Amino acid sequence: MASQTTLPISSPQSTDPPIATPAFRSFISRLSSSIRQGFSQRRPWLELLDRTSFARPDSVSEAASRVRKNFSYFRVNYISLLAGVLALSLLSHPFSLLVLLALVAGWFFLYLFRPSDQPVVVLGRTFSDRETLGILVVCTIVVVFLTSVGSLLISAMLVGLAIVAAHGAFRVPEDLFLDDQEPANAGFLSFLGGAASSAAAAAAAAPAVAARV
Repeated sequence: MASQTTLPISSPQSTDPPIATPAFRSFISRLSSSIRQGFSQRRPWLELLDRTSFARPDSVSEAASRVRKNFSYFRVNYISLLAGVLALSLLSHPFSLLVLLALVAGWFFLYLFRPSDQPVVVLGRTFSDRETLGILVVCTIVVVFLTSVGSLLISAMLVGLAIVAAHGAFRVPEDLFLDDQEPANAGFLSFLGGAASSAAAAAAAAPAVAARV
């Protein structure tokens, strides 16, 4: 009887490309999920704009109390309003928007989420982590203080805060269920700490960013 030969079976090789920046992907994933969760906790916009609930405050202390209560209740709506004002300001100035996006992308991909074993090479010259950090800091100072980007961001934030403060001062909060809401550090703003911790956990396999400095 002829002997049967067993052919070796090789396991199929994965063709999926490796994830180049796991920390950045984890950061974006956690950020998007936290933002979606935060938006799900926003109050109805019709309740925010109910004209029957507006009245002039009798004193500055009453206005401050209203702002405090309304911000606690409409926190997600107010933050969305601020983000909308900022987005409209940037969209109306495309050059400032492109400069800001380039600056943020530089921080993300050249320093914060760049693997420490992949140095920055430009025109054949290798830049160390300290040199990369110094260049990014200088670029940030130039963009914020020596161009129109900084003044645009500050003016947009001031306009948004003025709208929020005016609404909070004139919106009577007596009809709001202030006892039925989440703590101040929960919801929409929790993505800051959550996303940062997620990015740090994803980058645990590589040397920490702080070790570069």
